[in-house]
Amino acid sequence: MLSRFALLKTTLLSIGSDIFNAYWTLIKIMVPATIIVKLLDTVGFTQWLGVALGPVVELLGLPSELGLVWAVTMLTNIYTGMAAFYTLSAGQEYTVAQISILGLLMLVAHSLVIEGAVAKATGVRWRLTLAIRIGSGLFLAAIFSQVFSYFGLLQQPAELLWQPQASEPGWLGWGIAQLKLLAWILVILSSLVVMMRILRWLGVERVLQQLLSPLMRCLTIGKEASNITIVGMLLGLSYGAGLLINEVRSGHINKRDTLLVVCFLGLTHSLIEDTLLILLLGADLSTILWGRLVFAIALITAMGRIWLRAREQPAPERA
Repeated sequence: MLSRFALLKTTLLSIGSDIFNAYWTLIKIMVPATIIVKLLDTVGFTQWLGVALGPVVELLGLPSELGLVWAVTMLTNIYTGMAAFYTLSAGQEYTVAQISILGLLMLVAHSLVIEGAVAKATGVRWRLTLAIRIGSGLFLAAIFSQVFSYFGLLQQPAELLWQPQASEPGWLGWGIAQLKLLAWILVILSSLVVMMRILRWLGVERVLQQLLSPLMRCLTIGKEASNITIVGMLLGLSYGAGLLINEVRSGHINKRDTLLVVCFLGLTHSLIEDTLLILLLGADLSTILWGRLVFAIALITAMGRIWLRAREQPAPERA
């Protein structure tokens, strides 16, 4: 009886330690990053970035004012970007093709300050995160822009199915919203840590690894990262990275797989929620979901099989 109690106590302490370590790591990253983003917006950096991106989005077949929408999304999140879009789209009409292209930009490159800081905590450098996410967003948007234009696809007017709720202005309202977000992150992260431990006890983890083994082999990522990949793809990069940090520290996942997983999740995280949000703007499902997913698999497969393997080869000896 005492041994069972001691085992239960040890297990609960271990779970509590995992939750605390993962959450505290995210807090140390997200709080400063969130404040920096707010300050940048306050001094007008978002507006400046939007103007700078105007000519870029015009090359993709979008009106220049939508550069501000992408700028807001990159610095903050998709919800704020949607609110900016709603304000700018009053009295305007866009095609499904245009909204799908904008949606790709928003889905691939959003929350870059916060999510870039989270990725940095796993060992992935800032410049790699920004290069992959911004570069991939522009590349995908350019490809689909050319396809839609050449074949005359998705030229019907887009239907906006969403209207933002009014938010409380100022620092107080912003601060309350951030505290609510951090509280929800604690609840969700705690649930995920417990769920991951239960799956491991029940042996479900091995089943999930087998189911995902074809994808993981294609990406050249070890099966140990399967569960975290699922969490990140379904819920978001912060949650997946929060768990990933614990796994890296415990030695369950090596640095190579960590880099590939973080880069993959940077392009495909939160597949359900984020995709649904962009659909509310009137985007095409196949473009923003399957187009993004296929591209991410192709890119990370190439990274795993070519670039990273080349780096792992020993340097030739000098004569």
